[in-house]
Amino acid sequence: MKTVIMQKPGQVELVQTPIPRPGPGEVLLEVLFAGICGTDLGSYRGSNPLVSYPRIPGHEISARVLETGSAVPGRVRPGDLVTISPYCHCGACAACIRGRVNSCRRNQTLGVQRDGVMVEWFAIPWEKTYPSTSLSPELLALTEPLCIGSHAAARGRICSGDTVLVLGCGTIGMGALIASVQLGARVIAVDYSSFKLDLARLFGAAETLLPDSPDYFQRLDALTQGEGPGVVIEAVGSAGTYRSAIELVSFAGRVVCIGYAREDIPLQTALIVKKELDVMGSRNALEEFGPVISMLESGKYPFKKLISAVYPLEKAPQAFGDWDGNQGGMMKVLLRTAQA
Repeated sequence: MKTVIMQKPGQVELVQTPIPRPGPGEVLLEVLFAGICGTDLGSYRGSNPLVSYPRIPGHEISARVLETGSAVPGRVRPGDLVTISPYCHCGACAACIRGRVNSCRRNQTLGVQRDGVMVEWFAIPWEKTYPSTSLSPELLALTEPLCIGSHAAARGRICSGDTVLVLGCGTIGMGALIASVQLGARVIAVDYSSFKLDLARLFGAAETLLPDSPDYFQRLDALTQGEGPGVVIEAVGSAGTYRSAIELVSFAGRVVCIGYAREDIPLQTALIVKKELDVMGSRNALEEFGPVISMLESGKYPFKKLISAVYPLEKAPQAFGDWDGNQGGMMKVLLRTAQA
């Protein structure tokens, strides 16, 4: 089968690999669309601290069930349109015992610590699949990154009346923005890309700011009556955004960190104490898949506008290169593997 391999940073190739066979508790999926996410782009750039090479990238998909193993329940049927949860957990570490299996110490995410879904066919335990009977395959492929953003909003305990500053309006940041808006928060979106800020307004941002604008700090100060936002969601993974999150959040505020930074970052730790901040990481997702699929199915937002480009699987090397050269002008890039 056709398979995308990232041999090393900057080198993506299309190769042939064997077609997998599903085990008793697995389903064989025909991949329809596979999303290229910021993690994959970080792997391409050599800035993802978790990935090893060579690696089949990808963990965002829509797929059709082709075959079911002997132990798969009858409610999972060939022809079902599904997406997947791409994480695994051991069930025995401290995180798993606490019910936070998304942050399992031994987690291996598809496309990062183990081979991913940029292939024609993929076998996976049936429990990892989530169906939709009404979504298009393109929109269903958006589920996982929106789940990560939704989980970040849950970690931040966001509620009605909060002012939330979202640093970074890629797909995951947009997911955090949408979830925060749905929870009743007033969201201020920040990104260097005017294109992404235009999208942020379509998805409910009350205000948008360019961080390189000369009046950036003055405008943020005015929008928060000099107090700073009560919650800051960091969805970039850069030294600058991590420092800004600590510096800009209000006293007694909450900082939610999604982005991975490859390098160590010096922070003003005195501010964490002085402001008595809650600083928390947010990794992967938990029970967000069902609710996010329902949100996509509702059609409340123009989700198709999140998809910037679709390439055939054979042009994966070009897709990575194009996005790498125009990250500010593109949102979600999909690879089409099969006809929907």
